[in-house]
Amino acid sequence: MIGNRQEILKIHSKDNVLVALTDLVKGTELSFENQSYTLVDAIPAKHKFSTENFKVGDPIYMYGVLVGRAKIDIPEGGLITTENLEHDTEHYSADHVVEKVQWQAPDISKFKDKTFLGYHRTNGTVGTENNWLIIPLVFCQNRNVEVLKSALVDKLGFGKQQHLGLNVDTLIETYKSGGSAEAILEQDILKEADDVYKNPLFPNVDGIRFLTHDGGCGGSTSDAIALCHLLAGYINNPNVAGATVLSLGCQHAQSKILQDALGKMAPNTDKPVYFLEQQHMNSEKELLAEAVKKTFVGLIEANKVERQPATLDKLVIGLECGGSDGFSGISANPVLGYVSDLLVGLGGATVLAEFPELNGVEQELINRCQSKEKADKFSNIMAVYNEKATLLGGGFSANPSPGNIKDGLITDAIKSAGAAKKGGTSPVEDVLDYTEQVVKPGLNLLCTPGNDVESTTGLAGSGTNIILFTTGLGTPTGNPITPVIKVSSNTKLFNRMNDIIDFNTGGVIDGEATIEETGEQLLEFVIEVASGKQVKARTLEQNDFIPWKRGMSL
Repeated sequence: MIGNRQEILKIHSKDNVLVALTDLVKGTELSFENQSYTLVDAIPAKHKFSTENFKVGDPIYMYGVLVGRAKIDIPEGGLITTENLEHDTEHYSADHVVEKVQWQAPDISKFKDKTFLGYHRTNGTVGTENNWLIIPLVFCQNRNVEVLKSALVDKLGFGKQQHLGLNVDTLIETYKSGGSAEAILEQDILKEADDVYKNPLFPNVDGIRFLTHDGGCGGSTSDAIALCHLLAGYINNPNVAGATVLSLGCQHAQSKILQDALGKMAPNTDKPVYFLEQQHMNSEKELLAEAVKKTFVGLIEANKVERQPATLDKLVIGLECGGSDGFSGISANPVLGYVSDLLVGLGGATVLAEFPELNGVEQELINRCQSKEKADKFSNIMAVYNEKATLLGGGFSANPSPGNIKDGLITDAIKSAGAAKKGGTSPVEDVLDYTEQVVKPGLNLLCTPGNDVESTTGLAGSGTNIILFTTGLGTPTGNPITPVIKVSSNTKLFNRMNDIIDFNTGGVIDGEATIEETGEQLLEFVIEVASGKQVKARTLEQNDFIPWKRGMSL
């Protein structure tokens, strides 16, 4: 926690840099923990300055871990930048696990008797939504998916009025009346958002979700197989009632691969899944007609399930960050970490993804693994992923984006140390490779890229029924089947981009709230969303879906 509003912060006792919580002017004299500093550079908010004179090669620590080494001499009070700091991390090994500390869950008394209203599946899982999926096995079917969307959504009552009314008629009228370009540009064409209305025909179905992608054929066979496993995970997700699957017939991603994958994930599933292959049909119209009829029958079945109370241990929460800034690892991510610890204490599951953004904190996570087998698996996945990415011209060190760097995340190790805070302090119960399913309560590690949409796509594919997504810069991302709750790291961002962000943790930075208080408030909000409250990403129809082409993305 930060406590009362202050200008600078030391995150960990081992750190030899301080974080500016507000813009600091060059020449400013500051005092922290009985030591005085004079700034030799201006320090923008979210950035760091040195607490000692660094020589070339000296280690620099933040969050208590090595985050880089000095490329040039850096004076005390100097701004830390990409010009004077290079990425470096500590060596890690699953063979060098320190003595495990007995974990103590936080006080869960406020939540132990709480429930949410969810959709109970016959395998014991509970969905926070009840969706029907229409899926193409190959990009050749994307057009047919779009045709089905235009045919089904409005007719079956799943259409929504535009979330943001844009009055193009005003522009047409201005143009027809001879108005100039300047006159057109001066027109106010924004209208109030229309309310989302309840589906009158299938009130217990939250939506028909239409997935499109550019895979299934033409790439590597391994990518086609991974795609089939990902789609099987989407069908298996408790937020999904069933699916209509479109196939061309000759592609790498064959229907049988998907069927086999689903059979291994859920051998006793009773969800209706309809497979339609265009090359076995007499015409495209016949394919589409059959898809509409099968989907309609499936919706009738899906509508028979109603929301019922469920205990919080049925929540499976994905932990994600995107458009991160220098405050993300101080406010939003630790708040998610506290939510994770609360839910683990309640018997639920949380999933920490984005393996490139765990670079530099591997040993800490290895030490928290509950078995040598899981520690080895995590260590091996990290090493192989980084090696492959390096061969392809990247590597974990290339992960920070220009926006990250501009807002204080100078190296991947700095970004990772803050990103890992989303996982809280609980033991690591399981380590999952991409598309593997969450089957254990507690904290899970899931291998995905750091890319926002590829990672959220993977989290939903492994079974999360809610995703918490922190951002310091703002990003308009959602998921087709799993509600994505956007969490801002600072109040300024929340106020500026309130149309896409659901929850603010900026009070931690402002000194108005603690991490623990904010975490409890966020869990209360999660319960509301799990019971049907609409998140901004759902209202805006941000249904982003990008399968990971393994090793090609950070």
